[in-house]
Amino acid sequence: MSGMGKTLSDFTSPPAPDVPDIDGIWVRLERLDPERHAEPIFNAVRDADHVWDYLPNGPFPDLEAYRDWQAQVAAPSDPCFYAIMDPQTGQAAGVASFIRIDRANGVIEIGNIMLSPALQRSRTASAALMAMIRWAFEAGYRRVEWKCNALNAPSRRAALRFGFRFEGEFRQHMIVKGRNRDTAWFSIIDDEWPALDAAYRQWLAASNFDAEGRQLRNLSSLTEQALPGRRDDPGRR
Repeated sequence: MSGMGKTLSDFTSPPAPDVPDIDGIWVRLERLDPERHAEPIFNAVRDADHVWDYLPNGPFPDLEAYRDWQAQVAAPSDPCFYAIMDPQTGQAAGVASFIRIDRANGVIEIGNIMLSPALQRSRTASAALMAMIRWAFEAGYRRVEWKCNALNAPSRRAALRFGFRFEGEFRQHMIVKGRNRDTAWFSIIDDEWPALDAAYRQWLAASNFDAEGRQLRNLSSLTEQALPGRRDDPGRR
């Protein structure tokens, strides 16, 4: 029937993302395990309290408190946490999760991203998030979401860099650590994925990096070329 939306007769609910590992180009993510991951991650962010600024948890006073928090979040299936492994050290150096998993509608969010200073702005961090996005679409999800505090300019820029489309802000959406949070919403949908997948592969190719590991062509230019005419985000800085 016209005016009622596209019929999705072939849609099947995708699986939950509770897989032990996600392997990507340049990176591996492991299902969060406090016994293996808490200590190296805590040590990686010990003197970097700023990494917790826009997260609902942290900073933690000591390793025991951080390990206790990991133990609370490691078991549930939503959010489903993964440790991001640093290929240089072989140690966990950050976390990210699948959250607000709506299998019936094929919607999943990537959130709770916490990167150590060593991972920030690195090829490994970008590759990890690309691997999570790729896993979601290859598993059959129709929509991948990215949400962040509207004041978190780096996260807003990152969303656009990965090819997410800005969809607007939810005002007074949450109270986090006693402060108001307006939330900026972004998404990628399955129709956009093939073009973004090609852009990701171009960026991740060994030929796109020099001998010191510096990118030759930035990801933003590739995703903008892949999805021209995206609605811009007026809140990015």
